Amino acid sequence: MNTLWLENQKLSYRKNVTLTSPLAAEALIKVRLAGICTTDLEMVKGYYPFTGVPGHEFVGEVVDSPSMPEWIGKRIAADINLVCGKCEACLQGRSTHCQNRTTIGIKEHDGIFGEYITLPLSNLHIIPESVSDEKAVFVEPLAAAMQILEQVHIHPGMRVLVVGAGRLGILCAMSLSLTGCDLKVVVRQPRTKKLLEDSFITTISSQDVTAEMVDLVVEVTGSADGFALARKAVRGGGTLVLKSTFKGETTVDLSSLVVEEITLVGSRCGSFLPAIRLLETGQIDPTPMIDATYPMQNGLTAYEHAARSGVLKVLLRP
Repeated sequence: MNTLWLENQKLSYRKNVTLTSPLAAEALIKVRLAGICTTDLEMVKGYYPFTGVPGHEFVGEVVDSPSMPEWIGKRIAADINLVCGKCEACLQGRSTHCQNRTTIGIKEHDGIFGEYITLPLSNLHIIPESVSDEKAVFVEPLAAAMQILEQVHIHPGMRVLVVGAGRLGILCAMSLSLTGCDLKVVVRQPRTKKLLEDSFITTISSQDVTAEMVDLVVEVTGSADGFALARKAVRGGGTLVLKSTFKGETTVDLSSLVVEEITLVGSRCGSFLPAIRLLETGQIDPTPMIDATYPMQNGLTAYEHAARSGVLKVLLRP
């Protein structure tokens, strides 16, 4: 099959990559539409050492399922973590922290920037007919955004700030807005400002951020400056949620976190079912974020497009 291929931080387009046949508890899935996210861009920069087919945001169609043929023809999205089901974390119900996990397009498992992928049936979630491919491709990042609501109790009286109005930051803001909290989002791009305000979400500039102005900050910039701004904004006794993944290090004043009793929360993957439900009911519509769709053979150009400042979601179609 034809795929994008990442090796030694160099992305290329390859033909005739070997297609893996599904095992008894697996399905062969044809990729219908895939999305390029910030993690995919950071992988090229060396965020995590990986050789193979990158990519993990997608909607696909099951074309083969040896043990459960009733899956054939179903449109699906898939959890990106492949877990063992036997380690301590899995047995305790914390499978996203499986000690033996592999991750689609990130760790020891080929991703979806190709024509097909083989995945365990247990990772698959059926997409309702009413949800278009263009919406369904956002299931994984929307689930990640909604994980914040699983980790932190957010009530309507809370003051909340999102720092970083990029691909994931916008989805975080859309999810948080459903709680009725006093939400503000730091934006730089006029287009992002309009997109959020069209969803009745208040936007501010970085110059409007004052010390200890909110109870909860979600940091989604992937930069040291963004973290510093988020740290400035959170009040004593407040909570700072980190959603960024990027290559590099940043300096943190740990003493101030202790003295001011700041709760630091790392936030990664989330449950797909609530995300699918919100897309199905129309409570969240991420499609205005789509900037362009490229055929897979033009994937290198698509990556370049996605890396431009201010660009939101770039899609790939095999």
